[in-house]
Amino acid sequence: MLSSPPAAAPPAPPSPDEDFFSTASTSTSSDSKPPSPSATPNPSSSFPQIPIAWPEGGTLTVSWVTNLMRAFEWASRAIPPAEFPSVLPVGVFDKLVLSASKILHKEPNCVTIDENSGLGPQSRVVVVGDVHGQLHDVLFLLRDAGYPGDDRVFVFNGDYVDRGAWGLEVFLLLLAWKVLMPNRVYLLRGNHESKYCTSVYGFEKEVLTKYGDSGKHVYRKCLGCFEGLPLASIIAGKVYTAHGGLFRGTVVTPSKRSKKKNRKVVHNPAVNSLILGSLEELAKARRSVLDPPWEGPNLIPGDILWSDPSMSPGLSPNTERGIGLLWGPDCTEEFLKKFNLKLIIRSHEGPDARDKRPDLGGMDVGYTIDHVVESGKLITLFSAPDYPQFQATEVRFRNKGAYIILEPPHFDTPIFRSFEAVTPRPKVNPYYDFEDVIDSDEELDLVSMVPDSGVQLPAA
Repeated sequence: MLSSPPAAAPPAPPSPDEDFFSTASTSTSSDSKPPSPSATPNPSSSFPQIPIAWPEGGTLTVSWVTNLMRAFEWASRAIPPAEFPSVLPVGVFDKLVLSASKILHKEPNCVTIDENSGLGPQSRVVVVGDVHGQLHDVLFLLRDAGYPGDDRVFVFNGDYVDRGAWGLEVFLLLLAWKVLMPNRVYLLRGNHESKYCTSVYGFEKEVLTKYGDSGKHVYRKCLGCFEGLPLASIIAGKVYTAHGGLFRGTVVTPSKRSKKKNRKVVHNPAVNSLILGSLEELAKARRSVLDPPWEGPNLIPGDILWSDPSMSPGLSPNTERGIGLLWGPDCTEEFLKKFNLKLIIRSHEGPDARDKRPDLGGMDVGYTIDHVVESGKLITLFSAPDYPQFQATEVRFRNKGAYIILEPPHFDTPIFRSFEAVTPRPKVNPYYDFEDVIDSDEELDLVSMVPDSGVQLPAA
């Protein structure tokens, strides 16, 4: 049952030594230029107005969104999770998610961020990797990079929820920024924005804990919003971003009777016939699936969300994950050259995943440069420091998180900013059995995933 909202004045705000930004982490840059010094108010500088009320007329403002940030940060320290509706009532949640979903579902599979969408000579683009429910690190990142605005565009590369204890708050505050500035904030989908992952790695239980009797309703609304998240972006015509990375194309072989009218389309080709997909094929893929399928005719979403780079040449099935692809430096070069790109920025692999892949760089500083080829580079970006929040082993990875700044005129030279985790985190119980899922995404139970209708599940 939900606890009743406080009838009297709300509890006192955190003491100064508990204040979020009094313990804020520091960031280091690969470039001497700091972020643009536009005004970025401290989300903990004043006590939030709670409960949150939907603004009259439904038009969000910067002050409304920053108050939401303050409220979430305060609630993470001051009240038990079951009292979350006293901060954000279900009715306000509904309006926020509906407003965001209307925007997201209208966006194409691959969003284009260029001069036509407001990218100008004074603009900066901030690219963010996995954040996994680490609210306090996300708040720090937004303050450190500078809030979205006329001169600053954000591209978030998925995995907002699971593993960390504040996935709901992270997802909702990013939705709020999206509603406020739809052409300055782009939210791409990660593999954890799915029914399967959220049922295993904590987000579903987190929502049910925080919203009690209304939890199932809230969870369904979040899943519906996940389906609308775009899969990729092209920044200034030079940078491709996606959560996992590259994807396969459809193999078409001509029939003997007619090359034009009767063509054989192979949706699940053998390993030796895998080819890279095109941006045109990406545009036509059906992304509105709760769990992207690993077989059948609609493989592009699963590839984009689950694939990983490799140092071995060629394309091959990603047998470690059971879905998606592995691609080598030759594929990176082919993709960059074919579409006249300079960078691929993907995420999807934290320090735990990279600890098992000695052929690729570790995630100590929040990013790795995995492929350097003639046409450009492939970068893996991870923005959740000291990840995962809950860890079964005594020795923690203590990785830094990072984000990337892309500057004019070409937006194709990454500036890396690494940052440490905000400490101390508020004490909270985990929402999943982290001791049993240490290997996380590498242990997929495909039978539990929901494929496209008509696709037969593999035998258990």
